[in-house]
Amino acid sequence: MSSKTSLHNIRNIGIMAHIDAGKTTTTERILFYSGKTHKIGEVDDGAATMDWMEQEKERGITITSAATTTYWQNKTINIIDTPGHVDFTVEVERSLRILDGVVAIFCAVGGVEPQSETVWYQADKYDIPRIAYINKMDRIGADFNNAVEQMREKLNSNAVPIQIPAGDGDLFTGVVDLIDMTYRVSTIESLGAKFEDLEIPDDLKEEAQQAREFMLEAICNSDDALMEKFLAEKPIEPKEIVDALRRACLDVEIVPVLCGSSFRNIGVQKLLDAIVKFLPSPLDKPAVKGHIPGSSKATERKPDINEPVCALAYKIMTDPHVGRLTFFRIYSGTMKVGSYVYNANVGMKERVARILRMHANKREDIQEASAGDIVAAIGFRKTATGHTLCDVKNPMILELMEFPEPVISVSIEPKTMADQDKLMESINKLAEEDPTFIVETNEETGQTIISGMGELHIDILTDRLLREFKVKANIGAPWVSYKETITKEQVGEGKFERQSGGKGQFGHVVLKIQPLEEDTGFVFENEVSKEVIPREYIPAIEKSITESLRCGVISGNPMIGIKATVINGSYRDVDSTELGYKVAGSMAFQAAAEKADPIMLEPVMAVEIIVPEDYAGNIMNDLNARRAQIGGIVPRKKAQVINTEVPLSEMFGYATKLRNLSQGRAIFTMQFSSYQPVPEAVSEKMRLGIRS
Repeated sequence: MSSKTSLHNIRNIGIMAHIDAGKTTTTERILFYSGKTHKIGEVDDGAATMDWMEQEKERGITITSAATTTYWQNKTINIIDTPGHVDFTVEVERSLRILDGVVAIFCAVGGVEPQSETVWYQADKYDIPRIAYINKMDRIGADFNNAVEQMREKLNSNAVPIQIPAGDGDLFTGVVDLIDMTYRVSTIESLGAKFEDLEIPDDLKEEAQQAREFMLEAICNSDDALMEKFLAEKPIEPKEIVDALRRACLDVEIVPVLCGSSFRNIGVQKLLDAIVKFLPSPLDKPAVKGHIPGSSKATERKPDINEPVCALAYKIMTDPHVGRLTFFRIYSGTMKVGSYVYNANVGMKERVARILRMHANKREDIQEASAGDIVAAIGFRKTATGHTLCDVKNPMILELMEFPEPVISVSIEPKTMADQDKLMESINKLAEEDPTFIVETNEETGQTIISGMGELHIDILTDRLLREFKVKANIGAPWVSYKETITKEQVGEGKFERQSGGKGQFGHVVLKIQPLEEDTGFVFENEVSKEVIPREYIPAIEKSITESLRCGVISGNPMIGIKATVINGSYRDVDSTELGYKVAGSMAFQAAAEKADPIMLEPVMAVEIIVPEDYAGNIMNDLNARRAQIGGIVPRKKAQVINTEVPLSEMFGYATKLRNLSQGRAIFTMQFSSYQPVPEAVSEKMRLGIRS
């Protein structure tokens, strides 16, 4: 970058959607039409540019968020293609953290599907402007208006079509642009690269005019000047519409909706136009906020190359050719090869050995990167996901990322002692890449336990260990990550004293614990005066309770949803120590928890099943046997959509069972919903040490 003008010409966008809505197919067309690639890579052929991992090619799904850069209408577009499967939601979360805008893709047949909702609300959390693209208009059962209505109802969004489809299913021929009132058709021979903007066909003119009136009304509601012209029935120029729509989109007041069929090469150039016209540049976003290390003093960085450098590392990846890659977004300043940046989270300098502009798994060396760039670097040894890289003389820490806890675990052990070191080294590399991949050692058995977000997540990770890292290991059957909590208020007392001549060890704590109604975390409070327990010992008590929460009183699973309050205790001038209060706090918590009617909690999944009517009865019977709580059944064309909640422990192998029950015609999606109490029979097994 050389000036603010160039910042104005950058678009940092993400492509997000439910699995199989056509994210990667759309991205492949974007790269082809913008000249980044000279051949369209198809997902079904395992040839998609952005799905470069072997596991992605084999399964035909996106697993990791891949970054690339392309150009359209003199604008630089940095694109991150994110996964649609719920098991890889962390890839969406960390991508959204550093993006300025989003293209949300919906299937014209499926409409708003479960993972569509999840990623939409993730974008809401970061207040990211977005445009919607309703894909697969060529599919039988495609319904553009139904998809738009679902966006309004399910996502609570102000979805405003700026295009309508010309036909649907086999009769889908092109798109009608409501801004300039033209009908675009593409030539099959050019794979959609050549197109014509024609007059709208007579049979579509009335529908297009009505849709345009609706679009203008929606835009005018957020633009007073345009409203005056609209009410006075004065002509409104396309440029006026674009400018007003851009302002409304940037303010997240309107979501412009486009349509097309990426597979049939229809509508993608119009989508590229919309990305450039309506999604923000870095200059349209506010300054990033953070705090100065070692204090709570707030500070910020504006999107300007003349500001001190500030960047956020959003992803770590192990590349077999170049080693450890750190992906980051630069918010301000310029970073050069050979320079040093300061990792404010760990308090150390990191050398910028190489800067790479990424195109999926291909790399282009560049000498510097500036505000607005999304790039990768080699040379950062201690930087992890979520760390802030900044100017040594002007340090700041950006807000940390938060990630969900894993819900499923497996044991893994090396086949021979010679494989032990290689296994642990490889596992640690994967854990660096993926914050939702947790590695622990069972203290009782010595087993290594790896945990993730679902069966597919664990399957991909273990497959990478065996194939990519060439580790020889035995992998156990998966099991569910249970939690524990309490159901009533109780008081526990802990007194620790040890005398061995001279100064002893003493601590005395009386603790009240009570269940939290909604929060699944942990809250600590102190109600005693410094005369009862001196202030310097309170942190030791809190730390002891935090450590005790890791191992519950029923089955040793972590405890959640608890508030602990120090209500009494005592103090000795000579013998009181930090260790004494730490032990006493742990004893008091244990005593209270055992009396507080503890219960087991299990992860419960929100499941949506789309099944032909003929098989719905069999599937409902099977769900009831899996302890499912049916939330509702919605009819769809020749099918039923079953929304239900099912314990994760009952869903192992469900894909195979569903295929058998429906002769392969039903599909399902599943995502984490909440932790809920385990039935007494299952809980009793855990008390006996039987893992269910």
